[in-house]
Amino acid sequence: MIRTGARWLTMMSIGWVIARWSRARPRSLLDNTPLEDLLKRLVRTERLHRMMQEGHLRALAVTASSYGSGLHVTFYDALDNIVPWTRSQRLAVRDSISTAHLLASAAIPFVFPAVSLSIDGHPEYCGDGSMRQAAPISPAVHLGAERILVIGAGRMHEPPGERPGSSEYPNLAQIAGHALSSIFLDALAVDVERLRRINATLALLTPRARADTSLKPIEVLVISPSERLDDLAGKHLGSLPGPIRALLRGVGVSGTGDDARGAALASYLLFEAPYTRELMSLGFHDTMSRRADVAAFFGWPKRAAPVGADATDLAVSVGQATSEADVRGVVDP
Repeated sequence: MIRTGARWLTMMSIGWVIARWSRARPRSLLDNTPLEDLLKRLVRTERLHRMMQEGHLRALAVTASSYGSGLHVTFYDALDNIVPWTRSQRLAVRDSISTAHLLASAAIPFVFPAVSLSIDGHPEYCGDGSMRQAAPISPAVHLGAERILVIGAGRMHEPPGERPGSSEYPNLAQIAGHALSSIFLDALAVDVERLRRINATLALLTPRARADTSLKPIEVLVISPSERLDDLAGKHLGSLPGPIRALLRGVGVSGTGDDARGAALASYLLFEAPYTRELMSLGFHDTMSRRADVAAFFGWPKRAAPVGADATDLAVSVGQATSEADVRGVVDP
């Protein structure tokens, strides 16, 4: 952290003097080499094609954004012969999904380094797939999905009542957090609204008119956090390593809990266990609160939750339902 921070400071202050020294140019704030090693050990991407051949998977898409061309790129692999598609500022590239694609898709700008991927036979450095991603649901539609489960990272609907604002001038952390949230969260909510509008419009058409259009109704189930993740992050700022806390304090992150300022920015750097465990717990309970919707979406039989069941019991129940549905062939891979 100290070495990287010193390089950034040097480049912003006297970078014109040492611009030719490529070694001094920092590529990112953090080093994700340990993440790369972890993925290579635990995620065997070479098995994906075999899983498709065995019928467990039909297609897979991973998105990234090219810093060179400025295009949003969907890398996909599929069992069927799906022709690559091109839309405004978006294109699809058929490729074997690898660890490099996962790292590029998760390369938050400035935080993690860009990754070189092959696009039309030549390498381009790519970053986080949420950048310039105007239609996050589009790849699933192009790959043939008729039902889509959307797991959002941001709250789709705010609770009633006004959210308190602030008359103070925003600091750098607040501005950066707001910008990142706009990049990573807003497009998904807009695309879900667009899909639902198309469904509603198609429902008004006669069968003959519906047959004349290339559009088709798509069932969608959206599960999103019931709490703001930056509010959760504010409670766990103390879990961050000392150098990260010092860096965040320097750009304006302060306070804890509900009084935290700039927690939205901190949430993108919080990979610590206390925070991630609370995220997983929130996701589990938000899903169980939609138990009937999930069961209907997958075609599972309705089951009442056991009286007094804890989270472990419910997780086992859901796992059993999944296995039984797979055996009956109900779940569409």
